[in-house]
Amino acid sequence: MHDQDGRPSRVRFSVFEADLRRGELRKHGLKLKLHGQPFQILAMLLGRPGELVTREEIQEKLWPQNTFVDFEHSVNTSIKRLREVLGDSATLPRFIETLPRQGYRFIAPVEILASEPHSDASGETLLSSDSENSSAEVGLASAMSNGENSLSGLRRKARTHKVPETADSRQRRRNRVWAPLLAVVAVAGLLAMLFAGKLRDSLSSRLAPPPTFESIAVLPLENLSHDPEQEYFADGMTEELITNLGQIRALRVVSRTSVMHYKDTKESVPQIAKELNVDAVVEGTVLRSGDRIRVTANLLNAKTDRHIWAESYERDLRDVLSLQDELARTIAEEIRIKLTAQEMARLSGSPTVSPEAYRLYLQARFHCYKRTLPELEKSIQLFQQTLAEDPGYASAYAGLAESYGLLPFYGGGSSHDTFPKAKAAALKAVELDDSLAEAHGALGFVLLYGDWDWAGADKELRRAIELNPSYPTSHHWYAEYLVAMGRSDAAVAEIRRAQELDPLSPLLLAIGAEIYTDAHRYDECIDDSKKTLELDPNFALAHEHLGGCLLQKKLYKEAGAEYMEAGRILGSTESDLMALGYALTGRRADAVKTLERSKADPHLPTRDSILEARICLEADLCTKEETLDWLEKAYREHEAYMPFLNVHPAFDPLRSDPRFQDLIWRMHFPNDDH
Repeated sequence: MHDQDGRPSRVRFSVFEADLRRGELRKHGLKLKLHGQPFQILAMLLGRPGELVTREEIQEKLWPQNTFVDFEHSVNTSIKRLREVLGDSATLPRFIETLPRQGYRFIAPVEILASEPHSDASGETLLSSDSENSSAEVGLASAMSNGENSLSGLRRKARTHKVPETADSRQRRRNRVWAPLLAVVAVAGLLAMLFAGKLRDSLSSRLAPPPTFESIAVLPLENLSHDPEQEYFADGMTEELITNLGQIRALRVVSRTSVMHYKDTKESVPQIAKELNVDAVVEGTVLRSGDRIRVTANLLNAKTDRHIWAESYERDLRDVLSLQDELARTIAEEIRIKLTAQEMARLSGSPTVSPEAYRLYLQARFHCYKRTLPELEKSIQLFQQTLAEDPGYASAYAGLAESYGLLPFYGGGSSHDTFPKAKAAALKAVELDDSLAEAHGALGFVLLYGDWDWAGADKELRRAIELNPSYPTSHHWYAEYLVAMGRSDAAVAEIRRAQELDPLSPLLLAIGAEIYTDAHRYDECIDDSKKTLELDPNFALAHEHLGGCLLQKKLYKEAGAEYMEAGRILGSTESDLMALGYALTGRRADAVKTLERSKADPHLPTRDSILEARICLEADLCTKEETLDWLEKAYREHEAYMPFLNVHPAFDPLRSDPRFQDLIWRMHFPNDDH
């Protein structure tokens, strides 16, 4: 039977029967408690079995546009309740299948039921009959016509009414007896084969080993407030979940930089997973209202595009750190990752944090990741405000150390001014939380570039990687330490690990090219530079490194063109890169004028002395003695790029000079000849 709109009003699936008109669901004839939105969603699915019912259709049907409600939370809760009543599973669904980012589909066979048996015009049940009734049928009909319609009466009439049989009637009787029996045997055999096949499939699925997950990506959490001013909060929550999952050694977690490429993407989960080379994906939403926060998280098998687990959380913002720990532990359990005792301890017992301090911290991180001088300076202000609000916030000290440490590389002050501040902040972060990977990483960075403490840098960077094996920044900095120490093969392996964790980062590909340059492996440097430019054709650092590789291969015009392109992208025709490009393409006079103008321009940052020395050598614009004078000045100023003095090919022409050798000796590089 159907409603007026043509959809069935009563249907059966498995052991369940649904009356869609009355809003009732029964199991084995017993009425179940399922009402409201869960039943309405079930009705929509049963009305279109086997078809996709989108989340947008559900929202339009159940929550009109003028209804204010957290739709994601409501629909997830309704589906969860519906599965509980049906005894269904999101992992291995028998009835309701989730199609990630799309909606749901009812996958079980559905039988439409009539409201009453099929009748003729007179209201009597229609029965099929043979043209000739047997004697037994005559007796049954006679018994019923005489009013003897009880079971005993029918049996008595059938036994006592005898009619002589002919050969034809006997054959028809035999056919009527054996035909149903043969049909029953045939059906039983067919059912047996079907049951055996299903049993075999069931046993195979149960006995098959569960899927293993060794890698995961957390896609950018959707900002449900749709307030652009709150984007930093959703991005920050994404980063924090990535960081917490990254502490699990058995799991490779793709970094923030790469997953942010998929913000607001329309790509399917399998396509994203293929590009990031991961087994599982987490997606979800975040909604902040005052000092309350609601997070929904969905865990999907990337290969099958099926849901493994979904949950919603609502917490006070003070408890956000413990919420992130709980999310990481639950995801690890769902993908069958066994946590070590140390990992369990790190993902438990997080302190509360001031809501205002947390908001400021996420804003500071947001600016720090921009990696420009104005953004780094803004991040320092915000980290300082965070610590004024919550002086015991270890992660804020670690972030402050990182921002201070990066300033000299972006023209933001001298090493003498910034590295001591970075070191103080890093030491305070370690003091507050010795298990914080970012704190040890920042301290190792400062010891490498600020103190030239090679053993200390090695210890701290290795400790950072131990605490969070999926933090690409620690691998990046450790790779730079290794190549500076002359351990080029280990450095290449380390930067490759960083690139695996952050496969869509132009910076890490460009750093890979730089490490290949320092290792004197120029063809591989060219390959990494070109890969970087495929990701971002306007990435100036990639053009600069490509120019350096081409220069070492004595392809001077090609190298000059890359240096000039880098200068053009940076927006200044007066830069050292333009001067180097001019010199390599035969425009020596233009190169000299460009350098002189750039030194006289007060709006341009002062160029490091070590870079002046490098330009002198590569562009052949200075004498050897002038070059060594620049390097002596770089040593006195403790400039940030000095750790690479012992390996960069630009300085190879100086290596036999006694002044240069004395400079290397004073820096106390390991394994030197002094």
